[in-house]
Amino acid sequence: MRLLKTTNINFLKYSRIAAIISLSFLTISVISVFFVRGLNYGIDFKGGVLVQVRFENPITTAEIRSIFSENNLGDAIIQKSNETNEFIIRLEKPQGSENIREKISEILSKIENNKFEIRKADQVGPKIGKELRKKALLAIISALFVIGVYITIRFQVRYAIGAVVALAHDVLFTLGIFSLTQLEISLSTVAAFLTIVGYSLNDTIVIYDRIRENIRLLKRETLPNVINKSLNDTLSRTIITSFTTFIAVFVLSFAPGEIKVFSIAMICGVMVGTYSSIYIASPVVIYFYNRFKAKKRK
Repeated sequence: MRLLKTTNINFLKYSRIAAIISLSFLTISVISVFFVRGLNYGIDFKGGVLVQVRFENPITTAEIRSIFSENNLGDAIIQKSNETNEFIIRLEKPQGSENIREKISEILSKIENNKFEIRKADQVGPKIGKELRKKALLAIISALFVIGVYITIRFQVRYAIGAVVALAHDVLFTLGIFSLTQLEISLSTVAAFLTIVGYSLNDTIVIYDRIRENIRLLKRETLPNVINKSLNDTLSRTIITSFTTFIAVFVLSFAPGEIKVFSIAMICGVMVGTYSSIYIASPVVIYFYNRFKAKKRK
């Protein structure tokens, strides 16, 4: 399906303006993340309690959340397990309560006409949370490194630099949004960041493929002209893919709990990933191409 038949937009004409906008947003993100607001880590990262409970009769996550909220534990993350009427609940350790199983049991017993069984009640200490933060950061950096190696082998080093810069831009931008809005960072959010990396990379690879193809066909054209043509050639596909993905994650953003946070991260990622494929990855390729040419002339 081709949404737009033929376009001739000079995307690179606006690359300087785009670079200024991106640098401004990234500066705000870095200041917010590291110096002002920081990140709102969830239980996965700062420690807490994980409870697995099975109810005798059907019950919704909203009903469970309501009973926790009434007992001042409104930040509980509740997920329905694959098993019938079974839920996984994550929450901060209740203050003044050493026996977690007993405390949770006391709260859940307030739900009328529904017996339950606590199958598991574990505590996640702050030390484990710190380890998870390190591993999550390592996972994202490792993904960027492996992607850089892959694109270097498939294309050239300057393409790899363009793709990695664009992906780092997308992750840092989304992280800045989470810092400014104080949305919770959980393991699901890290999964969303890795999904953003995959999504943005897919779009960039499609554009790179078309650039490589057009370089062979348009040997007399300059690289900026070839890239502009390639961006126009793939524009229809970019719009359709981004729009359909956006609709899917937008619908999910109305779901409660972690799915909502995951979908918000994905919404940011889809929008910024589409933008960076055009205005970050491609201009970086031109920048390093010109630097390579200048060195060769010396």
